[in-house]
Amino acid sequence: MAELPIVAITIGDPAGVGPDVVAAALAGGALETVCRPLVIGDRAVLERAAHTMGVSLPLRVVRSVADASFARDGVDLLDLENVPADLSVGRVSGEAGRAAFGYIERSIQLALSGEIDAVATAPINKEALKLGGVPFLDHTGMYATLTSSTDVTTMFVLDKLKIFFATRHMSLRRALDDLTHARVVDQIRHAHEQLERFGFRRPALALAALNPHAGEAGLFGDEEIEVLAPAVAAARARGINVTGPHPADSVFHNAALGMYDAVVSLFHDQGHIAAKTLDFDRTIAITTGLPFVRSSVDHGTAFDIAGTGKARWISMAEAVRVGANYANRLKRGEPATADV
Repeated sequence: MAELPIVAITIGDPAGVGPDVVAAALAGGALETVCRPLVIGDRAVLERAAHTMGVSLPLRVVRSVADASFARDGVDLLDLENVPADLSVGRVSGEAGRAAFGYIERSIQLALSGEIDAVATAPINKEALKLGGVPFLDHTGMYATLTSSTDVTTMFVLDKLKIFFATRHMSLRRALDDLTHARVVDQIRHAHEQLERFGFRRPALALAALNPHAGEAGLFGDEEIEVLAPAVAAARARGINVTGPHPADSVFHNAALGMYDAVVSLFHDQGHIAAKTLDFDRTIAITTGLPFVRSSVDHGTAFDIAGTGKARWISMAEAVRVGANYANRLKRGEPATADV
């Protein structure tokens, strides 16, 4: 039997809910059944978080991945010791931003050297990163730049439902301007290639429409006629199994039932609302186009409840599980099943 994948878990911004959800997920999520977890963080922060969440979390500090035992009577921790003892929980700070970046840097180093199979990340804070002098605003930018990856985007995973995004963090008005024929074709191509990389054979893709009723033959807008349908035709001419544009009020529902392997969403909220309404806690983001698997919760640092014991940890546990699943697919070349 093959060994379980090693999944590094970064604790995120140490002043946010990241340490809380990581500690609780490790204590209650039975993660050792799907992977060999290795935490990258700060021991004092994790011990405080375990106390906050009311869980027992025996920690084994290790100097390297090779030193980790992955024994089930505790959790292996690479302790970077980079958090000031007087750090205020629940407040934005540059110290916390720098610490969070340190965990991410270490995870990338380990992944590129082949010492770990995947990374599951807890949330970071853009303002804290900026205050800390970190030259990146989000996880995606860090992982893309520091791995020299140029074809990177996000895939949401929620059981059978998978969503790629043609545009992401920009205003809706700018997103509409950016939805060119070339961009849509390229995002369909990316979705196809990444699903094949994860073992899907000739994946079935659906392109979401922009306007109500997919434009109703031009009555409610002509983007479907002038941009989206031609993009689908161009992608199909390349041998990609894609259909659409499909009305956005039904395509995500149909994908969740298994009619498609993935949907290409045109803008951020179109896909986010669909997935998070279905199951907020179990909607997981995978950064596609990296040389390794990186999965993440899709919530923020929630400073208002950090350190209170109120944080929900299911999403963190699910991020580790999904990351381990997809790492297995890359590692073993297994064909994908319809429900992951």
